[in-house]
Amino acid sequence: MSEVLAKYLPEHAVLPCFELIKDNNVHLKIVNERQTRHGDYRRAVGGKHEITVNANLNKYRFLITLVHEIAHLVAYEKYGRLIKPHGNEWKHTFQRLMVPFIRPEIFPHSVLPLVANHFRNPTASSDTDARLAFALKQFDERKADIHFIHEVPSGSLFRIKNGRIFQKKGLRVKRYECLEIKTGRLYLFNANAEVEIIPG
Repeated sequence: MSEVLAKYLPEHAVLPCFELIKDNNVHLKIVNERQTRHGDYRRAVGGKHEITVNANLNKYRFLITLVHEIAHLVAYEKYGRLIKPHGNEWKHTFQRLMVPFIRPEIFPHSVLPLVANHFRNPTASSDTDARLAFALKQFDERKADIHFIHEVPSGSLFRIKNGRIFQKKGLRVKRYECLEIKTGRLYLFNANAEVEIIPG
């Protein structure tokens, strides 16, 4: 199991994660990419704890996601199944489980302060912390024709994964207002949304 984890985690996180998995009787499945989530936890029939994590995540996001899901398991075991999935019990559990990983041996210097700041009050998804999400995406494998929306020139057309086409309008607080060409409706995009610029 630790040999498999070594493919997906920072080197110094492999053994502590292996211990977390073993101590909590986790059945870990590394699965193909899902668009809507990085991972999930569920208690399967017979009481087995099943955690899935997407295989396409970079090693730092994989670590955060794995610990996030283990925190669900630990919080449910300690406080009962009636707690809110991302309520205070889960937040405190997630913080406690992540603290040993917030070290320069595990996270690069460019990401470490952002991770430390995020875990003062963790959210349901690290993607909602725009600065952390952008820093983590720097370690993703990106195709040459994929850009972050903040890199797209204003007025330019772009395509998202599902093929819908938009025109970038302007910045509204922290997100970009974009017009869907087909419907004429306005949508807001996070600055680190990945899109394909349409030339011309």
